[in-house]
Amino acid sequence: MTRNADATGETAGPDWRRTASDFDRRDFLKSGAALVGGTAIAGRVGAQDGGTTNVAIVSSPAGFGDGAFNDLALEGLRSASEEFNLNIQQVEETDQSQYRTVQSRLAESSNPDYDLIVLVGYNHTQALESNASQYSDQRWMLINDYVDQPNVAGYTWANHEMSFQAGVLAGTMTTRELSHAGNSLNPDNAVVGFVGGVDGALINAFERAYRAGAQWVNEEVDVRVGYIGNYTDTQTANNIASSQYDAGADIVYHAAAAAGQGVFQAARDANRFAIGVDSDQSQTLPDYQDVIMGSAVKFINEGTREVAVAVAQDNWESVNGQNVLGLQEDAVQVVLGQAVGPKLPDVVSQNLDESKQAIVNGDVTVPCSASGCQN
Repeated sequence: MTRNADATGETAGPDWRRTASDFDRRDFLKSGAALVGGTAIAGRVGAQDGGTTNVAIVSSPAGFGDGAFNDLALEGLRSASEEFNLNIQQVEETDQSQYRTVQSRLAESSNPDYDLIVLVGYNHTQALESNASQYSDQRWMLINDYVDQPNVAGYTWANHEMSFQAGVLAGTMTTRELSHAGNSLNPDNAVVGFVGGVDGALINAFERAYRAGAQWVNEEVDVRVGYIGNYTDTQTANNIASSQYDAGADIVYHAAAAAGQGVFQAARDANRFAIGVDSDQSQTLPDYQDVIMGSAVKFINEGTREVAVAVAQDNWESVNGQNVLGLQEDAVQVVLGQAVGPKLPDVVSQNLDESKQAIVNGDVTVPCSASGCQN
């Protein structure tokens, strides 16, 4: 089945659309260029009681400055600090074995006493499973996973749904002609690539959904796959992507956090294209905007903003528990690249819109789930 071949659940948690309209989504896809690790950022007074809300945010192993979900998570807190009196402590810890200690040290802190601790990434889950109950009076936000405790707000974005749409973008364009800034596609080959970070349940969902999306457009598309083993090794990412380009792939999607920059460099060297992840990487990594066809983004910034605001307003019950947010809530989306996007044919937007509606309506079942592949 080839779609447009001739053309050249219920919302979990709070009201997502209301939150999304509070500020310009595109602006907050940009990475905070002035972020400084380990520093506190004070917001102006705006909370109803005039008091200070102390928030700590602990990075994933990719660290801050990833131009992806760590920076997005921090951006949401910075946004909340424009309206409320937030004191934000940024804690970069890239060693997962230290997460239990880091979490407990923050929970035990009395100067300041943190009203909220934000944990970026599923890597924090195991440590939080013990710390959430041990520090039952501490409020936690866990990104990309959930711990069943009343003091935890678990926010998981539908990585599989946005990756399906990344596959739709790649599957639509791999058999079409496109030239931009010396980079081009080979319409004679229906070959695309995927480079993942850690070969595990979470990133497997990115891969399988991406493959399904590409084959939803064109069932003959060949998807090459490789894994780095971590989220920081840009050279290995580059090597894997380069081998995929050499094997005929003209578009490679990465789900590798900071290591994904190696994929973009490989695309540049091969004069091909790539698809970014988490944030609009044509903006967060402007040096690569001429190869970034689009990005599969999740509006993590809106989630961290929402939880921080709920804490500042003493409205924890509106955000705690398990929150899964996807296409139906407009919480994930494929954003076309700022340089390449204007050159893409209308069929791209048509296929993205059609596939989104099919997923929301239940006509298409995306492989795996927001939390990963279970088999």
